[in-house]
Amino acid sequence: MATDPNQQAQLAMVLGSDAAPFETLISHLMSSSNEQRSSAEALFNLAKQTNPDTLALKLAHLLQLSPHPEGRAMAAVLLRKLLTRDDAYLWPRLSLPTQSSLKSSMMSCIQREEAKSISKKICDTVSELASGILPENGWPELLPFVFQCVSSDSSKLQESAFLILAQLSQYVGETLTPHIKHLHGVFLQCLSSNSVSSDVKIAALNAVISFVQCLSNSTERDRFQDVLPAMIRTLTESLNNGNEATAQEALELFIELAGTEPRFLRRQLLDIVGSMLQIAEAESLEESTRHLAVEFLVTLAEARERAPGMVRKLPQFIDRLFAALMKMLEDIEDDPAWYSAETEDEDAGETSNYSMGQECLDRLAIALGGNTIVPVAYQQFSAYLVASEWQKHHASLIALAQIAEGCSKVMIKNLEQVVSMILSQFQSPHPRVRWAAINAIGQLSTDLGPDLQNQHHQRVLPALAAAMDDFQNPRVQAHAASAVLNFSENCTPEILAPYLDGIVSKLLVLLQNGKQMVQEGALTALASVADSSQEHFQKYYDVVMPYLKTILMNATDKSKRMLRAKSMECISLVGMAVGKDRFKEDARQVMEVLMSLQGSEMEADDPITSYMLQAWARLCKCLGQEFLPYMDVVMPPLLQSAQLKPDVTITSADSEDEAEDSDDESMETIILGDKRIGIKTSVLEEKATACNMLCCYADELKEGFFPWVDKVALTLVPLLKFYFHEEVRRAAVSAMPELMRSAKLAIEKGQSDGRDISYLKQLSDYIIPAMLEALHKEPDTEICVSMLEAINECLQISGNLLDEGKIRSIVDEVKQVMTASSSRKQERGERANAEDFDAEEGELIKEENEQEEEIFDQVGEILGTLVKTFKASFLPYFDELSSYLTPMWGRDKTAEERRIAICIFDDVAEQCRDAAFKYYDTYLPFVLEACNDESADVRQAAVYGLGVCAEFGGSVFKPLVGEALSRLNVVVQHPNARQSENAMAYDNAVSAVGKICQFHRDSIDSSQVLPAWLNCLPISNDVMEAKVVHDQLCSMVERQDVDLLGPNNQYLPKILTVFAEVLTRKDVVTEETGGRMVNIIRQLQQTLPQSALASIWSTLKPEQQHALQSMLSS
Repeated sequence: MATDPNQQAQLAMVLGSDAAPFETLISHLMSSSNEQRSSAEALFNLAKQTNPDTLALKLAHLLQLSPHPEGRAMAAVLLRKLLTRDDAYLWPRLSLPTQSSLKSSMMSCIQREEAKSISKKICDTVSELASGILPENGWPELLPFVFQCVSSDSSKLQESAFLILAQLSQYVGETLTPHIKHLHGVFLQCLSSNSVSSDVKIAALNAVISFVQCLSNSTERDRFQDVLPAMIRTLTESLNNGNEATAQEALELFIELAGTEPRFLRRQLLDIVGSMLQIAEAESLEESTRHLAVEFLVTLAEARERAPGMVRKLPQFIDRLFAALMKMLEDIEDDPAWYSAETEDEDAGETSNYSMGQECLDRLAIALGGNTIVPVAYQQFSAYLVASEWQKHHASLIALAQIAEGCSKVMIKNLEQVVSMILSQFQSPHPRVRWAAINAIGQLSTDLGPDLQNQHHQRVLPALAAAMDDFQNPRVQAHAASAVLNFSENCTPEILAPYLDGIVSKLLVLLQNGKQMVQEGALTALASVADSSQEHFQKYYDVVMPYLKTILMNATDKSKRMLRAKSMECISLVGMAVGKDRFKEDARQVMEVLMSLQGSEMEADDPITSYMLQAWARLCKCLGQEFLPYMDVVMPPLLQSAQLKPDVTITSADSEDEAEDSDDESMETIILGDKRIGIKTSVLEEKATACNMLCCYADELKEGFFPWVDKVALTLVPLLKFYFHEEVRRAAVSAMPELMRSAKLAIEKGQSDGRDISYLKQLSDYIIPAMLEALHKEPDTEICVSMLEAINECLQISGNLLDEGKIRSIVDEVKQVMTASSSRKQERGERANAEDFDAEEGELIKEENEQEEEIFDQVGEILGTLVKTFKASFLPYFDELSSYLTPMWGRDKTAEERRIAICIFDDVAEQCRDAAFKYYDTYLPFVLEACNDESADVRQAAVYGLGVCAEFGGSVFKPLVGEALSRLNVVVQHPNARQSENAMAYDNAVSAVGKICQFHRDSIDSSQVLPAWLNCLPISNDVMEAKVVHDQLCSMVERQDVDLLGPNNQYLPKILTVFAEVLTRKDVVTEETGGRMVNIIRQLQQTLPQSALASIWSTLKPEQQHALQSMLSS
């Protein structure tokens, strides 16, 4: 690499024997002048490349001897960077003498340095280097040196030693475990000593907590149980001495322990929880100290996976913690600014106590569930609601809204009590209490819907309508409109219909007379009501639409941006509710406005952008193919929004400026390792909206979307792995099959600009591997399920375009998915063996396992698709998978897993026919047993399988006919066979008996079996099977099957009754079969004696007689 001679000369001077030029270089690296800093960085990097030894020794020298603290600090930071194992890792390039010199000079710096902040930086550097070389025994002097410092008389050295031990525990804990006995003694002695300073004790606490977390088994962790009382004492002593800063550090360390190793605390749980509750309740302490104690308690409750049920066992714990959180909610001031707040979300008067209480109640309810929380909550609410202070009433209502999500199942059981409690507060004299009551109804409409709507609409909707009349309090009015939105989102059109006159007229009044925030609330409520009431909204269209268009045309002022945005939302939802014919003319006008807006310059934070993206997509859904001419206007900005780069800032997780950022609503922060990642949420939300809209267009326009398939695929495929935002990934996943469908339809209909089927193969070769790769890395189970579902759709669309390589990678990924899912279930099983496991935990685990079943369900669907597509050529892969599938038949597995396993075998037997015979021996015994399973779904899959084997199994199935019939007979003859939950199994069993009659007549007593089969007809629940069975019946009558008609045609009346029932129900017979049945009846009219015909006719119901008459005469 050629370098500037001038730069070389500078470098020689900087690295020369005189220390001053090097000090100057280091100070320039901290310069505020960009130019000075850049040239210093260039020189420093050159030294790193060409003279690493000299550079490292110079830095060490500066760290030891510079009189300037900022120079020493910078030297420590730069050394740490050079010794961090990343691309610029310098250590391996240094000579052995330099390495040796660096190690000893860093140890002497620890002894020498007086400034605490620099000492900490030196410890960071030592730990960083040690984590790279200790595991290979590259620094044998370090641990003896650290242990020597621990037992020295110097507090400063003790603190440094504990700092290094804490970091080594996190980085390379395994190098410390051989010293476990010695460390135990060191920690116990330090934390129990009265002569050790509080700073040293905090450092020791940090080290012991880090060390306990790095121990891999509970036996090793348990050796430190006897240190716990001293650890707790460190916290309480610092509080008793008024040293809250130290106490806060200790609390943060305990919070970490509660999250990662809660069971370590189990034996001392009463003491530690008691101390924390005392801190949380002590009003004399600083707010931040109390908040940390609450955070510890909530974190402990949340650590369900590691210590299920542990905190529920504690007497008084829930009562006291809940009471402390309620007390925090009382800390709210009646700030006059709240009343005149222009925006809905203005939270004037709310304190940090109030916010903490709110957040923790929500988390606590989700962590512990309704059976634990609800009794405590209701008891405390009833005391609060009879108090005179408005703050207590307000607190109860806010708390009720916060716990609803976590306690929904239990709260739904006593909705009456909850609703009465809230509605009584609608009459409160205090506007903030009324606001909180409305807020509770809004939240419960979401969390307890649709039960709340179905059972209590007649009380809730009139109360909300009355609250909209509160013109003295616009905040209350606006919130009532928002609650109408929440309520109607979970509501059927039939429930809403009777209230529409009242609600729509009130909302129109608010639109004209209210303040802007009230108008915005009214617009969103109208939009939701229209969306939920659908065609019932037709009668209001002519009154409502002119108002909405007026706002859209006239709200052009910057202060009214949100109002205009919401008018767009409302217009598009009203349009969708009333349909294309009614909306068409207005839609054109609205689209003209949107087009002119789209062409204008808008500010980056203008809310209209996101609302406009959604409005266009709704207009497309409403107008269908007639929307195509507008796509050239819509797509470019939409793609631009979907391609937005996340606005990310990355800082160190322990950087000082974290506190300022953490309260910024527009930023979301994620901690990844030692990095804090801040992301601007508005950018993510716009991106997610755009991705969703792309999916909507592809879905709605089908082949019409083809011109954009390429660009959209290139935009969305990389977003399958966009880990900053779940909604973006979800949208990308949903879009994949839509893009392939659009391409396939366009090719089939000749609308693909000359592209042929090879284009679809190209597209599927791009999409399917990308989805498999994303599935492999997807952290969220729910999104995994969606991915599997989308992959299955893509496979159905691409059909046999898939090559061997793709099938192989799909099968490999299926194995991976099943293994991962099974191990998650196993982990939950281990949780169920924990000492404190209880029914509430069992309920939560059951819910988590249900999600796993959805994964297995989708895997079954994918395998079914592959078997249907590739038939017998897929069987080698099926053989590979059998070791994953066979365990699913076990009695220890859930009904859903057994059902899926049977369905996969059914598909193989049906699609591969003779090639599947080799599996009969293995699988048919399971299928026969499953015919009488206690689960109706398992029975249905099993009896369907018997029908398939009867049809295609030929001589292989013949020996099993007798057993199959007796199993099917049990299903058909069961007294509750036709009840709704068993009806599908019944229909499939009847169909299977029919197939045995058809394909194995010689193995049965047909004079007994056929009449019994006829007796079961007609069937009507499984319409696909019904069509097959009724067609079979029709063919047998046409053949004049003797066993079916019986001696002297004695079963003919029954046959005609079946025909009559089937023909009057169009969905259980094909048109072709229906026509043949009518012809049979016409023939019988001519061939049967009139008296016989009349007696058969008399057995039919009057409506059947009438329907048949009109069919016969047409």
